[in-house]
Amino acid sequence: MTTGIVGRSPGRLAAWRLRRDRTALASGALLVLFVLVALGAPAIESVYGIGPRDQFQHKLDGYGMPLGCAGGVSGDHFFGLEPGLGRDVFIRLVYGLRTSLLVAVMAATLTSVVGVVLGALAGYLGGWLDALVGWFTDLTLAMPFLVVALALAPTLTLRFYGPREAVPPAFGVAMLIGIFAAFGWTTTARLVRGQVVALREREFVAAARVSGAGLGHMLFRQLLPNTWAPILVSFSLAVPQFVTGEAALSFIGVGLTEETPSFGRMIYQSLDYLQTDPAFVFFPGVTIFALVLAFNLFGDALRDALDPRSAR
Repeated sequence: MTTGIVGRSPGRLAAWRLRRDRTALASGALLVLFVLVALGAPAIESVYGIGPRDQFQHKLDGYGMPLGCAGGVSGDHFFGLEPGLGRDVFIRLVYGLRTSLLVAVMAATLTSVVGVVLGALAGYLGGWLDALVGWFTDLTLAMPFLVVALALAPTLTLRFYGPREAVPPAFGVAMLIGIFAAFGWTTTARLVRGQVVALREREFVAAARVSGAGLGHMLFRQLLPNTWAPILVSFSLAVPQFVTGEAALSFIGVGLTEETPSFGRMIYQSLDYLQTDPAFVFFPGVTIFALVLAFNLFGDALRDALDPRSAR
């Protein structure tokens, strides 16, 4: 049974396990589709012929509801129109997916970099640096994220823009990424610290230390290459957390401006039309559910594939 995998490196063995996992293949294919849609949003807009800010109020009735069935779903508007403003739901979902993935991937990348650096330094050097990083980690974990985000976002906005100035969409995106990074590094830092503490007394690390290897060589050539598997799994599981976090903050009006397409803001706007236009909440709800589910399933499959004790 094992003759097909004898002699393979850990990376090739993990790839072999992923190819045999139907859940990994299905969720991975769905993630690739989401990423391609997000990256190709301008091209989709060009082919579709409608932008995320275009309004079609002439296709609304006197109460601001889309004409036609299922919220105005037609060949011209695949997912119908928003009540009130008459914006196309499909193209706003495409750009909402782009916004969500941009925020989540950038935040996960920053948290991974900060967490890996601080965790590796704390675990290898120990002493006062380990105690200081541990203290900051405990302090960050003790802060209520939602309360701090609610207080921090308006404060930062007013710090750079006046109450009557238009806030650029890029500023809201960057602010959300910064807030997520400020709170999200702790998990990766603790994970990497624990791995480095377990590795720093191993024979190959002691041999490199005796041979006069510097701090950079010890961290990036000896220790971190042996911790890449849990770091990769942590990254893959952090992205869906930030996707839901961005949707939750947008739902309560924190961070992103109204003109920026967002799943959370679309769901919030659809609450008033649950009975009269259920399609308005159905499409963004299903999209974010499928995105988060695909990330979580692929992250679980990746964790099993990278685990040398796994029998899958």
